[in-house]
Amino acid sequence: MKINTIELIISAVRESQYPTDQKKEFLLVGRSNVGKSSFINSIINRKNYARTSATPGKTQTLNFYKINDEFYLGDDYMDLLDKKYPGYGFAKVRNSLKKKFGLIIENYLKSRSNLQMVFLLIDFRHKPTEDDVLMYNYLKYYNIPVTVVCTKVDKVSKNNHQKNKNVIIKELNLNNENDIILFSSITKTGKNEVYDEIEKYLW
Repeated sequence: MKINTIELIISAVRESQYPTDQKKEFLLVGRSNVGKSSFINSIINRKNYARTSATPGKTQTLNFYKINDEFYLGDDYMDLLDKKYPGYGFAKVRNSLKKKFGLIIENYLKSRSNLQMVFLLIDFRHKPTEDDVLMYNYLKYYNIPVTVVCTKVDKVSKNNHQKNKNVIIKELNLNNENDIILFSSITKTGKNEVYDEIEKYLW
């Protein structure tokens, strides 16, 4: 896959703001410090297009990036949800905001017909959190295709790669270790594998 054009179409806070052109969409979910912005920048071949918020969870939007005028890459920034949704509770926000954004992303996942797949980003250095497991199980329950992307692989010794991978497989109860992509925005490890996953749904 060659990325020719990239455009941030909208940072939506409600369903009425979502793109209406029915292009296929791929959503990123994960903890606020898992490296989503670095992942996006690496995938789209830009250095600082997607910026990291200084305060985890501060940017409470669903960002739609149009790629090659063919599909959308969605960045959830929704790591502030309540118990009604398996979200990531890092942001220091009021419970009302947690509920509001929890419902937004839950409705998106359950009703967005052009959503093709979710990339679940997990920090390869650590055991998946309870929220990571909840998110994975949530997606599987609703039969939403999900690919686990382990970020920051370059920060783990190669001697420990299989060990860390086995931990993630066990915690998420994965049937196949091929369901995991090891990814690094520094070395570009896994970049082509991400492209391959996207292309499966484009044709």
